[in-house]
Amino acid sequence: MSKRTVEEEDASVALKAGSRPHRDTDGDQTNTLDFEDEFEDEYESEDEIFEAGVDGRPDAERETESKGMFDQMRRTDVFLDAMDIDTPAPTNSSTFIPGRSKLLPGQSLTPDPSTYEMLHTLSTPWPCLSFSVIRDNLGSKRTSYPRTIYAAAGTQASSSRAKDNELMVLRLSSLSKIEKQGNETDSESSDDEDNENLDGGDSSEPILESRSIPLPDTTNRIRTFQPPSAPLCDPTSMPQTLTATSLENSEILIHDVTPHLTSLSSPGSPYPPSASKPLSTLRMHRSEGYALDWAPTSSFPLGRLLSGDTSGRIFSTFRTEGGGWNTDSRPLVGTEGSVEEIQWSPSEMNVFASAGTDGCVRVWDVRSKSRKPALSVKVSSTDVNVMSWSGLTTHLLATGADDGHWGVWDLRQWKPQQGQGQSGMAGVITDSTPIAGFNFHKQAITSIEWHPTDDSVIALCSEDGTVTLWDLAVELDDEEQYGKAEERGLIEGQGERVPPQLLFIHHVEQAKECHWHGQMPGVVMTTGLQGLGVFKTISV
Repeated sequence: MSKRTVEEEDASVALKAGSRPHRDTDGDQTNTLDFEDEFEDEYESEDEIFEAGVDGRPDAERETESKGMFDQMRRTDVFLDAMDIDTPAPTNSSTFIPGRSKLLPGQSLTPDPSTYEMLHTLSTPWPCLSFSVIRDNLGSKRTSYPRTIYAAAGTQASSSRAKDNELMVLRLSSLSKIEKQGNETDSESSDDEDNENLDGGDSSEPILESRSIPLPDTTNRIRTFQPPSAPLCDPTSMPQTLTATSLENSEILIHDVTPHLTSLSSPGSPYPPSASKPLSTLRMHRSEGYALDWAPTSSFPLGRLLSGDTSGRIFSTFRTEGGGWNTDSRPLVGTEGSVEEIQWSPSEMNVFASAGTDGCVRVWDVRSKSRKPALSVKVSSTDVNVMSWSGLTTHLLATGADDGHWGVWDLRQWKPQQGQGQSGMAGVITDSTPIAGFNFHKQAITSIEWHPTDDSVIALCSEDGTVTLWDLAVELDDEEQYGKAEERGLIEGQGERVPPQLLFIHHVEQAKECHWHGQMPGVVMTTGLQGLGVFKTISV
């Protein structure tokens, strides 16, 4: 899998997922983080919005025409993000289907605001390959507006500007509800505005703040860990938060970003320069890596980290009672090729799974004296890039591959084979079948994650420039059974049919990662070539 590509002048360097960013030619190097207004200058006044829809035709005719902006699914509550195609000529808009639709010269994609409850984009000094949402002390199941999000992200500066890389600790606040535009009456619009203002929505501009920690190289992946702590009564106080950052130079840096978070939540709170120094720099890997995961707090409350590299080795690092960090010098081996993903079991203390470029998922026990996997299952003929272990239904594992296929596997069906190969490992299982498999995407899957409170909903990113949301609880009826050979993808020659499990399509240029916000139901944060984004669709 290619997670990065390079600038033209650095084409000989092997990089993973996306394109090296190009700086503006004016050489502006400011670190300002700016929200981009998706709908800026689309209308100059409310009067223009109103008049744009009044063309002398009956309302019913115009409403019928407007339905072309998104496909109607068989479930009435299932929507595809319109990603309308705008053309210079006054033609009807249509839904853009990744891998099937083509943009003509002069056409561009625009989101359909009617399908969103919230939509914001954030430009960063450099693109980020990876980020992590940070749990805060503002409460769980938050539904009111405006909203606040904390996150940590690592940058991907150009090769010639590697020293510009940084770990950004972010606070996104005053995230408001999207203003609905359409055929509602003045009284309905007034009522909605009153309700949103009571809820805090649409009353202020988004505010973006950041604290920077210098990094020596590009961040391949970043993950956060919060040790268990006593409940915090002060909403401006932040729980202790550690970050692990896997760099392109093969080092892994561990930071305590709590002072930076406190500075963001309590304006004016200073922190010393020493707070930006890493707690530990891990140098046990001989090559760069992307696989990185903290063990659940319930299993290892002090902190335990697994990391994998492109040479197929996995190391275990744990925090001691005295606050130091120890790495087991004996790597876990058995992957043929690069280890692309690692996921700790949410229910088994010493069990984790890995995925790699050999198309296999392996299940391990960190206590194993042989340092070999207990189980190996062939799930793809291409690289398995990403993986997510369900925290609610713990026998379900979702995987995403380099060819765009993704699937869900029932781990209860995976049984170790009798006997061992010449390497001393259990044989590879080659006849396993996913309980759900899809080939809707035609380019690599770069991120996949189960919904934190709904065990049937999954979000994933693809290199086709989309973030898609899926609901596996939607079942096919007899009319919709259009063949396992197509693996529930679109059928050639039968129109733009989509899997009924597909809830939403959101456009992100060169999408890299997406994560649900565990304290805000339905809110998704993304990263791509143009920066970070936050959205909430009306369908989840």
